[in-house]
Amino acid sequence: MAAPLAGVTAAADRPSAGTEQPWRWRVLEFFSAYLPLLMMALLALGTWWLVKNTPVIERDRAAAPLRHEPDYEMRNFSVQRFGAQGPLKAQIDGDALRHYPDTDTVEIDNVRVRAIGADGRITYASARRGIANGAGTEVQLLGGAQVVSEATPTAPALDFRGEFLHAFLDTERVKSHLPVTVTRGDTQVFAEGMEYSHLDRLIQFSGRMRASFQPRSPKDPAR
Repeated sequence: MAAPLAGVTAAADRPSAGTEQPWRWRVLEFFSAYLPLLMMALLALGTWWLVKNTPVIERDRAAAPLRHEPDYEMRNFSVQRFGAQGPLKAQIDGDALRHYPDTDTVEIDNVRVRAIGADGRITYASARRGIANGAGTEVQLLGGAQVVSEATPTAPALDFRGEFLHAFLDTERVKSHLPVTVTRGDTQVFAEGMEYSHLDRLIQFSGRMRASFQPRSPKDPAR
């Protein structure tokens, strides 16, 4: 009689199809059915968090346009330029210098220039203000501008004056689109514009002009 009793007990422990399942079985079935969805949701949440918190490499920002402001200044300065073989070609002095990176130019207060030509002739230039390119090969002279090419044993001094003169040191040229006065020995010319090439020994005047000539003494150098 013991065996049948054991079988009856085992059958009674399992929930029958018609009886209500205990709450722990229902919870287990719920998690078993929705576990894949929960895992996918957690994976998506983790991926979103990683994307949100991962540092992003910034793309190269477009270079902001440079403003016309000096990036360095000098006071009571002197700058020298030398030729490829070593000789001094030009020296620029001034009370103050300001370099503008947007145009690669320097602005000089009370600029003074001393340039030595290929033939050794020295030319001096000065003005209340000067604007030179970064290489120092040309200088715009503004306000009381003057360029003087010194006299030689065979030629008198050549003097240019005006409110604006543009001096090209490498090619030894001077030009202006504003009124100028040119003096060579006893000859003086007033013109609305001019261009001078020292290498060609040629002056071209533009606009209206007038000239005054003084008789040359036999002892004066050739003009």
